[in-house]
Amino acid sequence: MANTETTLKEALASIEGATGVALVDYTSGMALGTMGGSKGFDLNVAAAGNTDVVRAKMRTMEHLGLKGQIEDILITLSDQYHLIRLISGRGGNGLFLYLVLDAKRSNLAMARHQLKQIETDLEV
Repeated sequence: MANTETTLKEALASIEGATGVALVDYTSGMALGTMGGSKGFDLNVAAAGNTDVVRAKMRTMEHLGLKGQIEDILITLSDQYHLIRLISGRGGNGLFLYLVLDAKRSNLAMARHQLKQIETDLEV
């Protein structure tokens, strides 16, 4: 089991094309930890904004009576992938991992697989 900082470093270093990663509490919208990003891409702002995405999807599922759990949410931009992975393990209720990928340098299927593995190793 790895702590938050170690997990975020591992995600940024091991997932090809990763440019930023955050652990986010979607009950508050606050990033509990961030790694990467850039001067023009504030991961704290992105964390807060993607909290709204998660909440909206959960609300929609509730209105539709869908009983399944969200594994991940993918947002594709012309040059980036944004991957939101809800943490389902013990102690992870209300948290998600947020990963930003350079679309030209990443393999989306492999990134999803690696992020799932990183989630299982995360100690919250």
